Amino acid sequence: MSTERVNPPELSPPAGFSHAVVASGARVVFLAGQAALDADGKVAGGTLPEQFGKALSNLLTALAAAGGTPSDLARVTVYATDVEAYRTHARELGRIWRELAGRDYPAMAVVQVVRLWDTEAMVELDGFAVLP
Repeated sequence: MSTERVNPPELSPPAGFSHAVVASGARVVFLAGQAALDADGKVAGGTLPEQFGKALSNLLTALAAAGGTPSDLARVTVYATDVEAYRTHARELGRIWRELAGRDYPAMAVVQVVRLWDTEAMVELDGFAVLP
């Protein structure tokens, strides 16, 4: 697979995402929404950063099981119950992302939602990846 991150100079400088990702490969993996659920299906973590780290870890576990790596991610959507809290913790969330997924950022969006499937969940991530 090859990916090209495209960040036109006419747009604001991206921080923690890419404006566009051009991906070519043989397989597309669609990743279901992942919240901060442990192996028993219980929400783990009482803070947004803790839940974000677990949700991202779960997303990357599903991706690895399909044969992919974080650099294969082409698109990720973050659903947050409180975007202001997300913005407040943005530096820490960025650090968690880099520790778990590296610096090859996919195209991303953060969307505020009223609630998630699991009522205790503060954040959920889904996306897709393109594999060779």
